[in-house]
Amino acid sequence: MGGLDLTFLNWDIISKFVVKGFIFSVQLTVIATLGGILLGTVLALMRLSGKKFLEIPATFYVNGMRSVPLVMVILWFFLLVPAGFYNYLPNGANNRAEYSAIITFIAFEAAYFSEIMRAGIQSIPRGQVYAGQAMGMTYAQNMKLVVLPQAFRNMLPVLLTQTIILFQDTSLVYAIGAYDLLKGFVTAGKLYGRPEEAYLLAAVVYFAVCYGLSYMVKRLQAKIAIIR
Repeated sequence: MGGLDLTFLNWDIISKFVVKGFIFSVQLTVIATLGGILLGTVLALMRLSGKKFLEIPATFYVNGMRSVPLVMVILWFFLLVPAGFYNYLPNGANNRAEYSAIITFIAFEAAYFSEIMRAGIQSIPRGQVYAGQAMGMTYAQNMKLVVLPQAFRNMLPVLLTQTIILFQDTSLVYAIGAYDLLKGFVTAGKLYGRPEEAYLLAAVVYFAVCYGLSYMVKRLQAKIAIIR
């Protein structure tokens, strides 16, 4: 520990190596969160539909994804999907790893967001659902106007907590060569002969970001509790 030199990481190195990776990690987190919530909501509604032809495949998908490590899903998709698939995406040949990470994260996180959405929907009193039905609302109208707005408010702290976990998991894309925050630190550490310092500083950045977001979630949760 006495040989560590944490001062090697100056702004020039940060702007050259780390900023690019940080931007991609944030982009991946935001895109995967939005896509995961959207797909997860569809999966949750399928599981709550009461129709076997919708419920069974959605249940199989959710339980299957939740039973496999994320890094394995990332590697499977990256290695098994033909390279020609990426030619249909903008600049796909040069960003194969990044596109693989985005698609994989959306598909994987949707399973977790689905369970959060399902729990949130089930937390709404059935009386409100029956009231909407008594007013002549269809199932879709009831969900859109009555159930989902309240469910999202109830689930917001949990959704944000899952997003924080998602940000931490973005470091796994380093396994397929995507240029994320961790790879930015590691690249700088290798070039300047300071790999230990690079990993340590990367951990500090991840901790600072996640701790700050966790504090904001706690504050938000307290405000939502007061509103209730």
